[in-house]
Amino acid sequence: MDRHPKGCEMHSDAPDQLDASGKAASSNIEVSRRVALTAGSAILAAAALPTPSSAQTPAAARAVFGQSFALSTNVNGVDVEAEIDTRTSLLDLLRERLALTGAKKGCDHGQCGACAVHVDGRRVASCLTLAAKVHDRKVLTIEGVSDGDRLHPMQQAFVEHDALQCGYCTPGQIMSAIACVREGNATSKERIREYMSGNICRCGAYKGIVAAIEDAAAKMGRS
Repeated sequence: MDRHPKGCEMHSDAPDQLDASGKAASSNIEVSRRVALTAGSAILAAAALPTPSSAQTPAAARAVFGQSFALSTNVNGVDVEAEIDTRTSLLDLLRERLALTGAKKGCDHGQCGACAVHVDGRRVASCLTLAAKVHDRKVLTIEGVSDGDRLHPMQQAFVEHDALQCGYCTPGQIMSAIACVREGNATSKERIREYMSGNICRCGAYKGIVAAIEDAAAKMGRS
């Protein structure tokens, strides 16, 4: 009596019988290889599928971008409160929301220094700083440096030493220069160049910039 129902193909671990040319074994090997490759591809494809939100970890589920944030900060001595997107950069807040366009968007990658401002007295690249990071802190931009119509010593020195040409980078240069002096790094031309290296002047007014910083440093008393 046949122990196997008709229509059911039974597979054994015994090697296939070879005919004179060996075609039977070769055919089965090729079929097995195709099955293995197909199954492997299906597994990889399934692994690459996005994870359903219901299966995400709590931490991943909470990482939602684009939320609003109630910002409270001080800019140039003025208290500012604004509802902002958590992804907003400090530079965009200053330029687009507060109309303080002195800080320039040059590279937008923190490499040119045109967007330099001070946060709690320290210079930062505002294009790389999230606006939410200045919550309850003090921000100083080029607009807040002068005392009314009286220029800051660094601004005056830039004018006197012709330390600018097109002027696009000048606000960032001045903000970094003030910080350079206050940090005690304006003690020599070499040191000034070192600590101003993050500010690029495409017009090449570096000689005048260094001279202006040396002059202003003496007047600011921190050279």
